[in-house]
Amino acid sequence: MQPLERPQALAEQVYRALRERLRSGAIGAGQPLQEVSVAAQLGVSRTPVREAMARLASEGLLDTRARSFTVPQLALSDVDDIYEVRFLIEPAAVRRIAARTADAAVRAPLQAALADAAAAHRTGDAAAFAEANVRFRQAWLALVPNPRLVRMIALYADHMQQIRALTLGRARVREIVLRGLARITAALAAGDSDAAADAVLEHLRQARLAFIEALGLQPGRAAGASRARRRARTAAS
Repeated sequence: MQPLERPQALAEQVYRALRERLRSGAIGAGQPLQEVSVAAQLGVSRTPVREAMARLASEGLLDTRARSFTVPQLALSDVDDIYEVRFLIEPAAVRRIAARTADAAVRAPLQAALADAAAAHRTGDAAAFAEANVRFRQAWLALVPNPRLVRMIALYADHMQQIRALTLGRARVREIVLRGLARITAALAAGDSDAAADAVLEHLRQARLAFIEALGLQPGRAAGASRARRRARTAAS
């Protein structure tokens, strides 16, 4: 059975490398991913690349059409579906850790990430802000005792990571995110599970609205654009 271990491990490495690039926004929505070019860049054969891409597609992080893979372009309905899941699971998860985070030592990684996010916002460093935001989420997820719940939260957070990469360059979006992180941290510092859950839910609601606005996905705007297209087709006929 020994020969089977290397390709499995290699596919996992490719999966992690591609997922990290997706998280960073380095691969844009609609951009095709070619097995040959990815394999050449990573110095591996096409087989582990194909396995990794298929796994990412099964998680919804890639689209597959006609044997090719692309980064999905999220519509408003996709954002709504993703946040519906996040509204259900993230407040419940953070509720479970509030008793522990009343301890300053346990809470220290959260405080550090929050401080780094605030500093990055002041200097307008969107990349550093995004990195601190990810560390904040990782810090509180590390305290959640249910590993299946952690994996689900991480997956659906990754679905939004490309939108974050596009929108966190906007100071207004960063301000909204920063206020949410500060409110969550305050509730966790007080050891108040109900307040922490409420803070996470409100943070997610505000983040959803900010992302939708930044990307121009508001239902009214989409309907207006649709009407404009219909008028143009009518005029041309």
